[in-house]
Amino acid sequence: MALRYRRRLRSRLIVSFALLGFTLTATFALATLVLRERLEDQLIGAFLMQETAAFVQFKRENPQPDAQYQLSDNKIELYYRRPDSPNTPPEWRGLEDGVHDFVEPGPGGRDRHYKLAVRRDGDFVAYMRYSFQQEALGQRQLATALVGAVLVFSFLSLVLGAWSSRRVMKPVTDLARRIGELRVGGERKRLADRFADDEVGQLAAAFDDYAERLSEANRRDREFNADVSHELRTPLAVIRGAAELLLARPDLDDKTRIRLQRIERAAQQCTDLTVALLMLSRNERGTGHTDLRRLALQLAEANRAQLGGKPVAIVVEGAEDVFVDAPEAVLAVALGNLVGNACKYTQEGEVRIVLAADRVQVFDTGPGLSAEDAARLFERGYRGSGAGGTTGGGIGLSIVSRLCELYRWTVSVAPRPEGGAVATLVFREGTTA
Repeated sequence: MALRYRRRLRSRLIVSFALLGFTLTATFALATLVLRERLEDQLIGAFLMQETAAFVQFKRENPQPDAQYQLSDNKIELYYRRPDSPNTPPEWRGLEDGVHDFVEPGPGGRDRHYKLAVRRDGDFVAYMRYSFQQEALGQRQLATALVGAVLVFSFLSLVLGAWSSRRVMKPVTDLARRIGELRVGGERKRLADRFADDEVGQLAAAFDDYAERLSEANRRDREFNADVSHELRTPLAVIRGAAELLLARPDLDDKTRIRLQRIERAAQQCTDLTVALLMLSRNERGTGHTDLRRLALQLAEANRAQLGGKPVAIVVEGAEDVFVDAPEAVLAVALGNLVGNACKYTQEGEVRIVLAADRVQVFDTGPGLSAEDAARLFERGYRGSGAGGTTGGGIGLSIVSRLCELYRWTVSVAPRPEGGAVATLVFREGTTA
C-alpha cells in the first residue's frame, strides 16, 4: 500500500488560514460587485423608463416639432422617430420597450458603454440614450480595488496563520522534543507538570500514564527473565552433573549410556537456549571467543545421535582455527538450528557443514524449498510448505534471525540447483582466524 504524503500540521493550519481569508474576501468582493451592478441597473433603468414616460407624455401634450423638453440629466440624449426612419441606427430597430445595454467602439480603442430606453408611442418610438461610461469606469476601478483587497487580506491571513500556528504548535513541538529526549531506564519527570491544563497537557498526562505502565511491564519482564534464567540454570546444572557422574560408571550398558548422553546433550541445549533468550530479552550482546570448528563437530555429533537410523551422513569440512567473538551458547543456538533443520528434512544423502573465515554454510540433500518458503522461512510460526508431518512450532529460525540482528550477522536459506537447500550464516564482524 502506497504511503500518501501528508503535510505537517503547522503547514496545514497556515494553508487553512490563507484559504479562509481568501475565500471570505473573494466572496465579499464578488458580492459587492454583483450587488452594485444590480442596484445600478435597477436604479438607472427605473430612472430612464420614468424619464422616457415623461418625455412621451410631453410629446403628446406638445406635438409641435419645436417644443423643447427639459432633460433632468445632461448625459441623456433624446430621439423621437418613426421605427423605419433612416436616421435610426440599425441596432436600435426592432427593440422592445425597456432598457437595453450597448457597447460601441470609442476613440483611442476604448469601448463606450451606454443604456438605451425604448418606449413606443403610436407610430413613433422614443429613444433615450444614457451614457454609462462613467459608471462602467467606476465598476472597473471598484473591481481592481477589490482584487487588491483580496490579495492584501489573503496575505494578512497567511501572516496571521503563520503566527497563530507557531503559537498553537509550540506546546506540541515542545512535547515532541521532550519525549525525544527521554532515555530508556533513565530518570524521568512527569511531562504533564510542564504544560498547561489544556489538550496538550492532557496528551502529556496520557503519555505519562502509558510510560508508567510500560516501565512497570518492562520491570516485571526483566525480573521474570532474571528469575527464569536463574531458576532454570540450577536444575539444568544438576541434570548435567548427574548425567556426567552416571556416565563415569564403568558398568553401564550401551543402551543406558546412549540415553544418558542424550540427557546430557538436551540439558546443554536447554542451557544454551536459556542464555540466548536471556540476551535477546535484554537486547544485549554477550562476549566470548568460540572455536567454530569445535562447535560444528559437537553439533554434528549431537545430530548424528538423533537421525533415528536415517541414511544421512553429517560432514564437517573447511577452514580450521576460526574463532567468533560471541558466546558459545549463542552460536550453538544459531548454528544448531540450521544444522538441525537440515537433518530433519533430509531423508537420505548427506548434510555438509562448510566452514570459512567469515561464514558457515550448511548444505543438505533434502526436498528443497520454494521461493515463497525462502522469503518467509524466518517469520515466527512459519514452517514452510515442505514441513509435512515434522514436529515443531516454527520458531527456531525466528530465534536465529533475532540473534543475527543482535550480533549484526546475516542468515539466509536458498534452494540448490541440484536439489536440497543451503543455509548461510555470515559473520560480518567479530571473526578471527
